[in-house]
Amino acid sequence: MRSLTYVIVVVAIISVMSILLVQENVIPTRHDQTFVLSSFAFENNGTIPSQYTCDGNSISPPLTISGVPQPAKSLALTVVDVDAPKGPFTHWTIWNISTNTTTFSAGEDVMFPQGVTSAGTHGYKGPCPPSGTHRYFFTLYALDTILNLDQNATRSDLEQAMNGHVIDKTELMGRYLRS
Repeated sequence: MRSLTYVIVVVAIISVMSILLVQENVIPTRHDQTFVLSSFAFENNGTIPSQYTCDGNSISPPLTISGVPQPAKSLALTVVDVDAPKGPFTHWTIWNISTNTTTFSAGEDVMFPQGVTSAGTHGYKGPCPPSGTHRYFFTLYALDTILNLDQNATRSDLEQAMNGHVIDKTELMGRYLRS
């Protein structure tokens, strides 16, 4: 009786392991390349040039996207000042970005849906810290869906809509200190 139980347990373990191995080979959980958001205007953890802030032209910086995960159906981008005095300040939200998008030019007139910033405006709002050095996180999300949001969506609305749909994310952080 004990040997029969032993055989059943071994067969069950082998069966489960085989199923997991087959699933792993059929449905890849990762992609070949690393998902990256970068900018030739500033390095990660570097200083954002003033032309992309309220002290300059307040235009969006150039961004480069690479390594988008294969199963992604869309991308979303948020830019947030995590050091704002009243809590995180949203400078930009974009969603339903095509997965074929590889760059955004400086100041580009973005053709994808954009939400409302913490200042109550649409589009990019350049960094403008009241004092001290602030950190600005440009976070790019790979999503398994196309989002259904209207143009008055906030970052909170975007995050709620993305819940359960994020395949991968990448960040680029820039710093700015007003002179």
